[in-house]
Amino acid sequence: MNYRNKTVVASVAGLTLEGMDIMFISFAMSMIISEFNIDLATGGLISSITNIGMLIGGVIFGILADKYGRVRIFTYTIILFAIGTALTGLATNIEQVYLFRFIAGIGAGGEYGIGMALVAEAWPKNKQGRASSYVSVGAQFGVILAALLSAIILPTLGWRALFFVGVLPVIFAFIVRRNLEESPEWLAAQKQEKVKNKQKESKLAQLFNTPRIAVTTVSLAIMATVQIAGYNGLMIWLPSMLQQSQGLSVSSSALWTISTAVGMIIGMLTFGQFMDRFGAKRSFGIFLLASACAVFLYSYATGSVGVLIGGAIVGFFSNGMFAGYGALISSYYPVHIRSTATNTIFNFGRAIGGLSPILVGYILQSYDMTIAMIYLAVLYCVSFLVMLSLKKSPSRTITS
Repeated sequence: MNYRNKTVVASVAGLTLEGMDIMFISFAMSMIISEFNIDLATGGLISSITNIGMLIGGVIFGILADKYGRVRIFTYTIILFAIGTALTGLATNIEQVYLFRFIAGIGAGGEYGIGMALVAEAWPKNKQGRASSYVSVGAQFGVILAALLSAIILPTLGWRALFFVGVLPVIFAFIVRRNLEESPEWLAAQKQEKVKNKQKESKLAQLFNTPRIAVTTVSLAIMATVQIAGYNGLMIWLPSMLQQSQGLSVSSSALWTISTAVGMIIGMLTFGQFMDRFGAKRSFGIFLLASACAVFLYSYATGSVGVLIGGAIVGFFSNGMFAGYGALISSYYPVHIRSTATNTIFNFGRAIGGLSPILVGYILQSYDMTIAMIYLAVLYCVSFLVMLSLKKSPSRTITS
C-alpha cells in the first residue's frame, strides 16, 4: 500500500472509531440515566461536556501536531480517547462519567484535524476532495458499528461492557505508529528557516494575525458550526418529529434513520467528486442552497415513501458537505499551522453547533415542525453567504 492510501486508511479508521465512541453514549443513554437516577437534562450534559473536550483537545493537539509531527500526535490522541472511553465503563457516578467523557472528547477532538492534515498533505490538490470524502464516510461506518455492537452487548452485558470495547483503538494506534511514516510535506516545512521563524508566534494567534486571515478563520468556523448544527438538529429531533407529525412507529423512524444515513454516505462520496471537478466554492454553494431548499420542502413531505425518499435527499445534501471540510480548511492554511487550523475551526463548530438541538427542541415545544425546518434552512443560507466571503486563492491569501 502506498503512502497516500495509508493516510486514508488510518484516517478512516480513526474517524470510524471516533464515530463509534460518540454513538455509544446515544445507545447507552437510557441505561446510564436509569442507573444513576438522573433526569434527561443531566444526561444531556454528557454530550455537551464531550464537545467541550473536543474543542480543547482540537486546539492542544493541533498545535502539538504542527510542532512535533502528525503521526506521533495522531497516535497519542487515539490512545487518549480509547482510555477515556474504557474508563467510562468504570464510572460509579455521573460526575465520573462527565470526567471520562471529557477525556475521551479531548482525544477525539485532536484526532480529526490531524488525520485530515495527513490526507491533505499526501494527496494532490485535484484529488483532495475525494480523499477527504473517503475519510468522512468513516464517521457513518462508526455509527453502523456502534449500532451492531450495542445490539449485541447492551441486552446481555450492559452498558459498561460496551465502553470497554474502547480499549481496542489502542491496538490500532500502535499499528499506525509502526506502519505510517511522517508527512513528507511537514518534514520539508520543518527544514525551512522561514517556517521556523513563523513558529515563534503562537500557532493559534496565526489564525488571526491579520484582518484578512481573521475573516477567513471566522468564516470557516461559522460554516463548520452550521454543518454540525444542521446535522445534530436533523438527526436528533427528526425521528421524533416524524413520529408525531406523520404518525410513524419507532421501527419506521429507525428505517428513516437508515435511509437518511445512506443518503449521507452517497452525498459525501458525490461531494468529493464535485469538489475535485468544480472547485470548493462552487460545490459548497450548490450543496448549501440545495440543503436549504430540501430541508424547507421536507416539512411538507407526507406518506411513508415521501418521508423516506425525502430523508435520503436531505441527508445527501445536508451532510454530503461534511466530506469537504477537511480539504477546505486545510487548503486555506500553510503546513506549519494546518493541524491547528483544522482542529480549532472544526471543533469550535462541534462545540457551538452541538447546542443546536436545544434550540430546535425549544422551537418544537413553542411552535411546530415547519418553523424548526425553516430555522435549519436559514442556517444553510447564512453559511452560503459566509462562504461567498472566502477568497478564491486561499493559499496566497494566508501566506501574503
